[in-house]
Amino acid sequence: MVQGQDWQRAAAFIRGRADLLPTIGLVLGSGLGVLAESLGRPTIVPYAEIPGWPQSTVHGHQGNLVIGELEGQIVAAQQGRAHFYEGYTLQQVTFPIRVMKELGVHTLILTNAAGGVNRAYRTGDLMLLEDHINLPGMVGANPLMGPNDDELGERFVGMAQAYDRRLRQRALEVARAHDIPLHSGVYCGLSGPAFETPAEIRMIRTLGGDAVGMSTVHEVLVARHAGMGVMACSGVTNVAIDVVDSDAETNHLEVLEAAKIIVPRLSTILKGVLRDFPT
Repeated sequence: MVQGQDWQRAAAFIRGRADLLPTIGLVLGSGLGVLAESLGRPTIVPYAEIPGWPQSTVHGHQGNLVIGELEGQIVAAQQGRAHFYEGYTLQQVTFPIRVMKELGVHTLILTNAAGGVNRAYRTGDLMLLEDHINLPGMVGANPLMGPNDDELGERFVGMAQAYDRRLRQRALEVARAHDIPLHSGVYCGLSGPAFETPAEIRMIRTLGGDAVGMSTVHEVLVARHAGMGVMACSGVTNVAIDVVDSDAETNHLEVLEAAKIIVPRLSTILKGVLRDFPT
């Protein structure tokens, strides 16, 4: 079990390395870590050096925490994340969110690579999360299970407004101003690491899911438990396969290639949100 002193120790280590104290956290998913390279006055701290910080073993996750300036904000950007399927507990997966809160982060912006379930979505599209379906959480895989620390947050967390309305509105305004197609939809979180079967894709579509991925929902739960504002955006890196015997096949290389299209669009939206950050 991860204890409070563990993330306090990690936060103290980061403070000792960085000149700036962040108020906004960025979690950058598969192939999206390049966004952190645009930070000014950066301090780069490898995950391997931070006490207790989980290491990512997935290609496309650089494994650094970068603290610096972006559009007038002090930001802590994760270049990659740990996943449940890598063998970590969900408390370990969400350890970085607890550390960010300890550092003074009040708003968390998450990104991920996702499969497009909605038939209108195409590779390279962006989807702003307005809600999610946490399938692992529904069957008992939840980072908030176990004794609750009332100093961190309330026992029962309301999730009816998990994604901050003002941040979503601002993101949509920026997208319109730059003529970037930006869907709003429901993200379905799975545990992975196998990609979904056609029957599972059809099920997710029936449940109301628009995109599917293997991250994010656990981090959102912990951030909301900690009282942080949350915004999240998916980059559609592949169109989900919903028919048996299709000639198409989803793979991780496809995900990383699509990220090259997604990064400029996502970067424009994130910078626009930070530039005129809702308070």
